[in-house]
Amino acid sequence: MPHARNRNPSPIPEVTWDTGLKEMNETWKGAIACLGVAVFFVMTIGIIYWQVVDQPNKNWILRGTFSGLIWERKTHSLLIQTLTEDKTYVEIDVGNVGNPDIEIPFVRNLCWLNKTEFCYTWDSVAEVKISLEVNEDTETECYSMTWAPVHCHVELKDCFSMANISWYGGASVRGQTWPINDQNATMQPFIVSDLKDNPTGFGSALERYFLGSSGVALLVSPDIPLQLGLDSRQQFCLQSLPSMERLPLQYTVCVAHNVKAAHQEAVQQLSEHSRELPNMKALRLPFWKLLANVDSGLKVEREMRTFSNRLKRHQLGEGVISLNEHSTTLLSDMDHDYLNSRKRGLSKRLTRDLPLVKLLNISITMSPFLGVDTTQFHTSLIDGTEAYWLSLPSAPQGQLIPVMSQWRGKFCVKLNITNPGAVSWFLDRVGALRAHLGMEYIMLEGGEGNLFEEQALRPPQALGGDKYISLLADLATRIGDSTIMTAGTRSSYKPLFVRMTPLQSDWSAMGLKAIIPNLLHHTLLGYNFLIPDAVGGSLSGDLVTDEELFIRWLEIAAFLPVMSFHTPPWIFGEGQVLNLTRNYLTRHQRDVAPLIEKYAEEWQVTGNPIYRPMWWLNPTDSMTFTINDQFLIGDEVLVAPVVEKGAVQRDIYLPDGGFQWQDSQNARVFDGGTFLHDYPVPLTEVAVFLRRS
Repeated sequence: MPHARNRNPSPIPEVTWDTGLKEMNETWKGAIACLGVAVFFVMTIGIIYWQVVDQPNKNWILRGTFSGLIWERKTHSLLIQTLTEDKTYVEIDVGNVGNPDIEIPFVRNLCWLNKTEFCYTWDSVAEVKISLEVNEDTETECYSMTWAPVHCHVELKDCFSMANISWYGGASVRGQTWPINDQNATMQPFIVSDLKDNPTGFGSALERYFLGSSGVALLVSPDIPLQLGLDSRQQFCLQSLPSMERLPLQYTVCVAHNVKAAHQEAVQQLSEHSRELPNMKALRLPFWKLLANVDSGLKVEREMRTFSNRLKRHQLGEGVISLNEHSTTLLSDMDHDYLNSRKRGLSKRLTRDLPLVKLLNISITMSPFLGVDTTQFHTSLIDGTEAYWLSLPSAPQGQLIPVMSQWRGKFCVKLNITNPGAVSWFLDRVGALRAHLGMEYIMLEGGEGNLFEEQALRPPQALGGDKYISLLADLATRIGDSTIMTAGTRSSYKPLFVRMTPLQSDWSAMGLKAIIPNLLHHTLLGYNFLIPDAVGGSLSGDLVTDEELFIRWLEIAAFLPVMSFHTPPWIFGEGQVLNLTRNYLTRHQRDVAPLIEKYAEEWQVTGNPIYRPMWWLNPTDSMTFTINDQFLIGDEVLVAPVVEKGAVQRDIYLPDGGFQWQDSQNARVFDGGTFLHDYPVPLTEVAVFLRRS
């Protein structure tokens, strides 16, 4: 049988070829897989390296026409800078939210479809939303920021750096400074308190507005509970209150080309109402505090007539005799006695003397407090009007129990200013006193603080924070345009006067040196119509004995809206002090009052302050940012008083603006931008320069 020929001439068997090919395929597959893993590993390392090492420290979040918002990841800060990054408007430390030890890129914008908004969830603790609004007309750009807690009891805190920025605004404090960079305050509720009772707290005037010399304005939401703390020359911090309601932290940061433009933009945003003027006649009337330690209305009246006769005898002109609350109460009781005696046909002396009170120009003092030992309070408990006083229910649906407090050393209740009946009752009291005493000016004390929060009680929603003061200002406006408040917040547009915080009778930063910082602080916040503290200071209640202090204080007071006195000048005798008082009273009425009236009209239209800081005329001149012992009246008068004991000269800086300044005493003319070293200012004079174009 023939042998069949092999059809495959290859020496490699077919089965061997198939097996080798399969083994080669598996080898290449493994190699490719290993290569893929290596590439993935390298990419991962690269991404991690980019995020941790090579990623830029700054990331742009939003951009306007001249400014932008930047996230600086290493410091956990938001920066608003010019687009060229050559100027920083503000640095905000937001690393207090969540875990500050975790470095967060903060670059993933969840609102990426909208170029003017930025949204992000921070460390699963809070959601942040930032909106940019550009105003091309005013050349300002505003960043509205809202931090909303994701969970209950989250504490939100943002801190604003003071590095290379002078800050102004906020609240008055004991030892007021200008700017506020040197102030210290522990984190506490940002509400008005009585600085006499709470010297480490915040006083009047208070607004949720801060201004920075870099051209930045900070406006904090008015209706959300807020805490504030200041670390001298470091930062000031806004902090929300942790609660079940998950309260947000809301504020707006506006930037402009300079500090003046930033302030003017902020004023427009804060201006919800038209501005009204108080009774401008008060500008020409000095206020004289009656120091009467007496125990009856008849004695108060006698002291008033004696004091009035002394003012006339010393040729100090017409003025207002100011009564404290105790003297007002005594006169009020005398008034009731007078009415009762007329019904009985008794006491001709009362019938004859009481109308003499009307011949005097007086100011009385009232408060929303009522003693628990008074007939009026006991009557309210009987006739069912206990709701006239701030109260809390004894149970969810229980009877109202008035909340007790102390005022002037007595246990009292406080007027429930949200109750229309209580407000009408108070206005009736004022009307009755006005009818029988004929007074024009009324000072309302006691609005400071929050009665509920001071006693760790939960306040009604209508009376949280500083709302009591705002409502008291509404009541004061109904009384009339000659009403004086001792506290101001959210009421700068109302036709009211505001009394400045009493000062120590010395040369310190809590005495004479605090006058100008307080003045500039109040007027920046819109409170231009001030009753300053009495010449020489009145915090202690004692008469001033330092003649030099009295004179230097008098020289400043002559250029303030109203001149007020606690120490009568005749206690220094019939010589120099009395003559200077007459001269400065005349100068105030002749020169200063008309100037205030002129710039009051400008304030009504524009919101520009009547009393202005040195940077107002040249807002880019850094020399002017920290000057705290000079001020401007409008754009035309510069006042530079002496505030150092024993000094008869001082340094004066005349701001530049393409104009000159003329000394009102000797007519010498100086160019703007001139620094006058040891300029002579004798004891009986104050340095005043008039602007010349």
